[in-house]
Amino acid sequence: MISLENVRVEFDGEPLFDHISFLIQPKDKIGLVGNNGAGKTTLLKVILGDIKPEKGHVNLPSDIKIGYLPQQMKLTEDDCMYDSVYKSLENITYYKNLIDDINEKISKRSDYESDEYLLLLNRLSEANEHYHILGGDTVGAEIEKTLLGLGFDSTDMKRNLTEFSGGWRMRVELAKILLNKPDILLLDEPTNHLDIEAIQWFEHYLKNFTGSVILISHDRAFLDNITTRTLELSLGRIYDYKFNYSRFVEEKKKRMEHQQAAYENQQKKIKETEEFIERFRYKADKASLVQSRIKQLEKLNEVAIEQSDTSTIKVKFPEGERVGREVVKCSGLSVAYDENLVLDNVDFLLERGERVAFVGRNGEGKTTFAKAIVGEKDYQGELKLGHNVTLGYYAQNQNEHLTEYKTVLETLEEKASWEMRKEVRSILGAFLFQGEDVEKKVQVLSGGERSRLALATLLLEPHNLLILDEPTNHLDMRSKEVLKNALHNFNGALIVVSHDRDFLDGLVDKVYEFRNKNVKEHLGGIYDFIKKRNIEQLDDLHELKQGIRAGNNKKKQGKEDYEARKEHNRKLNKVEKNISSIEKNIEDYEKNLEQLKREMENPEGQKDYDVYNKYAELKEKYEKEMERWEQLQLELAELKEQQD
Repeated sequence: MISLENVRVEFDGEPLFDHISFLIQPKDKIGLVGNNGAGKTTLLKVILGDIKPEKGHVNLPSDIKIGYLPQQMKLTEDDCMYDSVYKSLENITYYKNLIDDINEKISKRSDYESDEYLLLLNRLSEANEHYHILGGDTVGAEIEKTLLGLGFDSTDMKRNLTEFSGGWRMRVELAKILLNKPDILLLDEPTNHLDIEAIQWFEHYLKNFTGSVILISHDRAFLDNITTRTLELSLGRIYDYKFNYSRFVEEKKKRMEHQQAAYENQQKKIKETEEFIERFRYKADKASLVQSRIKQLEKLNEVAIEQSDTSTIKVKFPEGERVGREVVKCSGLSVAYDENLVLDNVDFLLERGERVAFVGRNGEGKTTFAKAIVGEKDYQGELKLGHNVTLGYYAQNQNEHLTEYKTVLETLEEKASWEMRKEVRSILGAFLFQGEDVEKKVQVLSGGERSRLALATLLLEPHNLLILDEPTNHLDMRSKEVLKNALHNFNGALIVVSHDRDFLDGLVDKVYEFRNKNVKEHLGGIYDFIKKRNIEQLDDLHELKQGIRAGNNKKKQGKEDYEARKEHNRKLNKVEKNISSIEKNIEDYEKNLEQLKREMENPEGQKDYDVYNKYAELKEKYEKEMERWEQLQLELAELKEQQD
C-alpha cells in the first residue's frame, strides 16, 4: 500500500497543488485526470521520488518495485532490440551470468571430492533455483510474446534499435517495464505511440495485471476499459471517485453544479457584507460591527470555479465550394521509401461527404498515403483530386512548424486573409485560447496547446476536404470534444488517421485498414471494424493451425469444381512447401549470422577482415530470403482468399 499525506508542491513559490492525500491499494486501477497544467505528471514524479514535495509525506514500502513510462524519454541506446530488452531484466541476467561463471570454474576443476568443489555445486544449485523462480527458463518466449503484442514482428528481434523510429523505441521501453514485473505501473500517456491493435493488447495486459496502475491518458475508451477509480486534480486539490472515467464525468457535473451554487451564494454574501461596510463605515456606533465584517472578508476562503465543460464552445470549419461526386480517386497507386515498398497497387475512392478513418499498425502506410494525397510524397499509379477540391491538411508534426518567437495571436494573424483578421480572436477562443493566453509565445506552449493552435489555422480558409493525421495526440479531453463537435458539423469529405477509438466513434462511417502494403475497406464505424477484425483474427489463427501447421488446407467444394480444386491445392501445397523450406534457410542464416557477429565482437575476430566479408555476404542472402518469404506469404494469402 502507498499513501500520500498532505502533499504540497510549488513552482516559483506558488502552489501547484496542496493538501493532496490518498491511498493506493494493491490491484487498484486508477485514472489520473485533470486539465493540462493541473500537475498530473508532477504527481506521478512525486510518487516515483523524482520530485520532493515542499510539505507532506509519500509512504512507500521499502521493497516495492515501480515501473514508470514518461511521455517522453531520452533514447540513446545502441543495441539489438532483443538484447536491449533482455539486458534490462537485471535479476535474471545477474543469475544467468552467475551460473555461467560457476560452470566455467567447475569445468576447470578435477578435485571432485574437495569442499571447494562441493561449495561450487551448492552455489550453482542455488543460482539455478533463483533463475528458475524468476522465469529465466522461459524469458525468451516472454520477451518475444510481449514485443509481438506491442506490434513488432519476429524478424525485428535482432534489428538494431537505431533502425526504429522514436515511437517504436518507446514501445521497446514499455516492453522492458512490463517484463520487469513491477508492483505498480505509473503510465503517462502510454497510447500516444500505439496503434489500435497494440492498444487492445495492452488493455488486455493491464486488465490482468496483478499490481496497481495509475494511468494518465486522454484516450477515453482506454481509461474506461481499464480503470475502476478516478483521481481528479483540479484547482490544486484532489477528488477521489470510485468508478471509471465516463461515470466520473457524470458525477463531476453534479459536483460542479453544487460548486457553482456555493460560489453564487458566497458572492451574494460578499456583496451584502461590502454594502454593509460601505453604508456604516463612518458611523461611530457601528464601528465594531464594521471591523468585524472586514475581518470576516479577510479570512474568507473564496470558492473557486473550475473551467466549464465544452458543450457551449462552438467551432465551425468554413466550407468550400460544392465538389463533384468523386473527391479523391486512386488506381494502382504504389509508394516506396528508397527500395522499401510501403503501398502496393492500391485502389481507393473517396466520395463527396464521406467520412473515413485510416487505421492499422504503425509503419503500414497510413501517413504515407495521406502525404501522397496532399502532394507531399511521390508515387506511381494514378491519383486524382476531384473538381473544385480545396484541401485542408493537419500533419502529425504540424505543431513543429510553428514559429517559436511569435505569439499565439501573431501566428494566426500572419496566416489569416484580410477578411478573416476580424475572426482570429473568436477562432482562438473556440480553441480554448482566452484572455492573456493569446499573448503567449509559441516556445512556451505545451504540446497540447501547440496542437490546438495548429488545428486553429485550418479555420482560416474554407475547405471541402479535410485530412487529419493523428489530430488528437497531445489534446486533452476538452479540446478533443471541441474538435469532434466541429467535425460533426463539417459537411465536406473527411479522412482521419487515428488510433483514438472514442474520437472516431460516431465520427466516421467507413474504415480503411492498412496491412501488408494493401488497403482494405470496412463498412461501418470503428467499433464495427474492431469487432469484425477480432473475428477475422480468430479465423486467421484457425487457418494457421489447420493449414500451415497441419498441412491441411482442403475445404469442401462441389464435385463440378473437382479439377479446379485439385490444381488450386497443388499450387497451395507448393507454396507452403517453399515457405517451409525458406523458413529453415532463414533459421540457419540467423544462427550463422549470430555466430559471425560474436566473432566480430571478439578482439581477435576484429582483425580478421574475412569475417566481415562473410557477414556481409550472408546478410545479403538472408535479406533476399526474407523478401522471398514475404512474397510467398502474399501468394499464400491470395490462394486462400480464392479458396474461400
